[in-house]
Parts: sequence; C-alpha cells; structure tokens
Amino acid sequence: MPLVCICSPKGGVGKTTVTANLAYALARSGSKVLAIDFDVQNALRLHFGVPLSDGRGYVARANESADWSQSVLTAGSNMFVLPYGEVTEEQRIMFEHNLTTDSHFLMRGLSSLLNYPGLIVLADFPPGPNPALKAISPLADMHLVTLLADTASLSLLPHIENHRLTGGTPPKNPAGYSFLVNQSDSRRHISRDVTAFLQQRLGDRLLGVINRDESVAEANASQQSILDFNATSAAAFDIELVSKRIAGMLGVNVGDGAVHANLKTSNF
Repeated sequence: MPLVCICSPKGGVGKTTVTANLAYALARSGSKVLAIDFDVQNALRLHFGVPLSDGRGYVARANESADWSQSVLTAGSNMFVLPYGEVTEEQRIMFEHNLTTDSHFLMRGLSSLLNYPGLIVLADFPPGPNPALKAISPLADMHLVTLLADTASLSLLPHIENHRLTGGTPPKNPAGYSFLVNQSDSRRHISRDVTAFLQQRLGDRLLGVINRDESVAEANASQQSILDFNATSAAAFDIELVSKRIAGMLGVNVGDGAVHANLKTSNF
C-alpha cells in the first residue's frame, strides 16, 4: 500500500487539483486509488463529482469511530475519496488536538485502508506545516511537494529541505522530498527562469513540470479530471507523465487493477 503525501509550503499552488488529477491518472492505468482530504476547506471531493451540498466526511465522527473507512465514497472505476467533511470549529480543534497528542490516533482511523493490498493512497494537506502532515509523515512512502514557478516558492526551498514543512521529521525515503512545479508559463520570463533553476537545482527529485493550461480551470468547473475534459491538452500530458514516474518510484505495476479484497464504501 503506497502512501503519497502531497503538500506545499504555501497556498494557491493548485495542490488539491494536482492531487485529484494524479488520482485519476493512476486509476486510469488500472490501480485502485484512494484520495484522502486533510484540509478543512473540504475541496478535494468536488473534483470527484461529490455535490457541494454533500457534507459527509470522516472528521466529524473521527473521535467516535475507530475506522474511518466507513466514510469512504466511491468516485468511479478504481477511484475512492475520503472527504474531510463539514465540521464545526470545535470538531476541527478536537481532531487536530488528537492528531497532536495521540500518536496512534491517525493509524487507528486509517488502519483498514492503509493495509488494503494494492491500494495507492494520495493524501492532500493544507498548505504549510500542520498536525495531519506531521502525524502521517513517518508512514509516507513519498512526499510530493508542489511548487509554483515563482520567486515565493523558490525562497521556501530551504524551509522544505530543513524539514520545517513536516514538523522536523525527515522523509523515510532515502531520496528525500520529491517535487512538482505547477502552472509553469514559458511566456513569462520569471516563470521560465524559475522553472529552469528548479530543474537544475532539484535534478531527479523534480518529477515533472505541469504547464499552465486554461483547460485545467475549465475541467475543475465541470468537476472532471483534465484527462477526461481535454485529454490532448498540455496539462493532461504532463499529469500522465508525472503519474507514471510516481508509479515507477513506488514500484506500482501499471495496469494491475485486480481487486484483492472488498473495500467498504458509501455510494453517493
């Protein structure tokens, strides 16, 4: 069960959109994929066709239920999503308190999912350091840090490499953090120069560059993946390439979509 943490040092980088589109790409290749939302904004579900009015999620009942898989929703062939859900401020504070004070809290809630054979788990987090990312980091097989091709992202590289994003916990993967540059625009000098610098600085740790593409925003508006909305777009090609690199690094057999066990789901 590979677990990928998709995180970023700052907001507005398109991290949630990247998470959803990578999930779609991996699922299309035949793998079973679960996308988990750890962000109180609860936006990941919208990329999988869950209605805006549907407030179901795992956080509101996390203190009562030891098995969060009961809140998993099916989202198409090979696709599952675990939404954060609509919560009160008290529920959010309690959830983060438990993540911080109980070292087994997260593992208990996700145990049945993390032990599901052949399932790829993509976890989406709020920007910056946060209790969920710190709690799950020791379990992660990959930390995929999403950056923009701008000077603000560039200035935060030391912050990331000093493990401040993950609360001082270095990745268990010997290769360290992996990176992705999103919304690179070759028409803009700064974007082009920053992309070139990051390619040189990060080397093999940079898994890909996703070109700025208006089709991505249009796909989001229609609650579709970029692969379904415009499969011939530049962003779709870039996402597909990154998904294959992730699969290769995780040792995932592309095309192996066999069901190994029954996954508990709720249909919407």
